[in-house]
Amino acid sequence: MNNTQHKKYAPEDVVRLGHGSGGRLSRELIEGLILPALGDSAPRQLEDGAILSALKSDMVFTTDSYVVSPLEFPGGNIGTLCVAGTVNDLAMMGARPVALSLGMILEEGFSLETLERIVRSIGDTAREAGVAFYCGDTKVVERGKGDGIYINTAGIGERVYAPNPNGIQPGDGVILSGTMGDHGFTLLTQRKGFALQSDLQSDSAPLYGLVQALCAKVPVRWMRDPTRGGVATSLCELCETKSWSVTLQEGEFPLHPAVQGLGEILGLDPLYSANEGKFLAVVPGEFVDEALRVLRNEPLGVNAACIGRVTAGHAGKLLLETTMGNVRVLGMLASDPLPRIC
Repeated sequence: MNNTQHKKYAPEDVVRLGHGSGGRLSRELIEGLILPALGDSAPRQLEDGAILSALKSDMVFTTDSYVVSPLEFPGGNIGTLCVAGTVNDLAMMGARPVALSLGMILEEGFSLETLERIVRSIGDTAREAGVAFYCGDTKVVERGKGDGIYINTAGIGERVYAPNPNGIQPGDGVILSGTMGDHGFTLLTQRKGFALQSDLQSDSAPLYGLVQALCAKVPVRWMRDPTRGGVATSLCELCETKSWSVTLQEGEFPLHPAVQGLGEILGLDPLYSANEGKFLAVVPGEFVDEALRVLRNEPLGVNAACIGRVTAGHAGKLLLETTMGNVRVLGMLASDPLPRIC
């Protein structure tokens, strides 16, 4: 954790339009709040760009924008999301995160105290992920023209592992690294005001360390972090146009008790709920047990489970075998029942 002393802000300390002017107020915001809050993950120089030394292997590049509502929730905030989401996209490509950019659009009147708290979370999560910011940008829009803060992060990674989905074949195992739907259901409870006597919280976390542990021991054919659209949508995309199918076993799904209970009460399927600190992996059938052993030995993978297999027949389909023994076809998420989840 960063132990740097931070200025204390009062409720009346808010973002002003002048903070986006590029002048003195902009400098004060960057040097007085943003850089100290980022700590040692902050850019070393405030130039228009950053020079990166040549990488030894293929480079992976990704970008994402974050508009989550509410901005803060059990288990994280928009700051933890913007780092974890970007480094996880790199990790799913087998890439070690090397550098990030940080772009923030602030609304006039946004609390500086809240902003500092969010930026500190950004710095803490970047340190956890072992990555730093190399460049960034801040803009301010008029009151009522935004929603407090929007964030864009881009990331560059060095590819260390090379998953090859072309090698997937019947008999391969489909592994989920932990409980399903925690992030989506946490945001649901916050927006609807459900007073749960539960420890349910967002699973937002950087995953490269867990990916590294798995790929060092097991040949991984494919990985994906099932964010928007959830596990089912990610696997439907995997199966599209393929000569094989994937059959999921409902009885093997790892679920937090609160997610399972809310899903049953509200008629919501955790298969389509967002995750921000879990990933799917396809591994050869003979390596399933070893993959689970490796994952369960890591703090972020203790609830890992093999939730299904790649199967012959029913080309291009995602199938679900229910606990009652019935089999049905699953489709992609048709519309978003809970927008602005990241």
